[in-house]
Amino acid sequence: MHRTIQQIQHGLEQKLYPGMQIFVWHRGRTVLDEAYGYARPGIKLTPDSRMLWMSAGKPVTAVAVMQLVQRGLLDLETRVSRLIPEFAQNGKQSITIFHLLTHTGGFRGPLNSFTPGTWDQIVQRCCSLRQEPGWVPGQKAGYHVASSWFILGEIVRRVDSRSIDRYVRESVFAPVGATDCWIGMPESVVREDDALVEPDFPGNQVIDAWTTPRPPANARGPIRQLGLWYVSLLQQDDRLLNADWVSEMIRRQRTGMFDETFKQVVDWGLGFKLDSKRYGRPESYGYGPYASETTFGHSGNQCSCAFADPENELVVAWCCNGMPGEDRHQVRQEAIHRAIYEDLGLTGASDHSNG
Repeated sequence: MHRTIQQIQHGLEQKLYPGMQIFVWHRGRTVLDEAYGYARPGIKLTPDSRMLWMSAGKPVTAVAVMQLVQRGLLDLETRVSRLIPEFAQNGKQSITIFHLLTHTGGFRGPLNSFTPGTWDQIVQRCCSLRQEPGWVPGQKAGYHVASSWFILGEIVRRVDSRSIDRYVRESVFAPVGATDCWIGMPESVVREDDALVEPDFPGNQVIDAWTTPRPPANARGPIRQLGLWYVSLLQQDDRLLNADWVSEMIRRQRTGMFDETFKQVVDWGLGFKLDSKRYGRPESYGYGPYASETTFGHSGNQCSCAFADPENELVVAWCCNGMPGEDRHQVRQEAIHRAIYEDLGLTGASDHSNG
């Protein structure tokens, strides 16, 4: 993996991040599982250090919801207000679970992933948000950074009775051996080698940003464990969902719609961002020029990405503790993915770069 490691070292030299974890699995074997640099000043980053995945953790909550669908406790066409009556206020009564998972609900904010408050207070704020003017759920698309993901977590709590942090620990992480992963981490288990992101980043500032479950952004764990979680989905081994429901999650559920947040056309499955370079490149938070069109995954704000490419039998997961700005990050993300595919000899007909 010479080119890949060169790219990582280049990022360290350019001070794009203090440290980086990376996990690459290809055709049944792990080909890279390493850590480079520092978790925080004076503390070396190791493959076992826990890192903040940001939005790369969103699919964890999506799988939790789909487990309830598989169990017959939810239906994708169920209106959210049927489960959370107070959600119906301010024009949101027609929004369904399907709309939440495909970012077509139309109540994006203002709200961010690290807004202060208890779980109940944040959910109340999400319920009070207004339907955006002129937005018909399902007919317009725009990535919801935070709001819909708190609501999905609350749906899990009301249907299953377990809080979202407990649910994912027991039913989404544990079945595949991801036992050191969390959405909302108890203060008692925080370690000195848990990586910090940026010194002034809200996710580092107060313990509440670590401990209150925040399904949009505060999943934490060694990136290797997120990678192995994707391996389980790729292999459809039934530990998380049966094969039919995995196929449904990674199928193009939202196709050819302009995304009002990303300002480009992006396709989505149920909670997963799908390879969308068919609509032209550069593609924000994409999986690189060689990824197949069946690739599914999710990235985190200027710091992380995890995806599975079924056609190439490939899983990639990486996380940095540095946020260098959107432009530099997009260049970094594409360069890392390009190098991985080149190192593995996967540079065939999947290159859809426009010149």
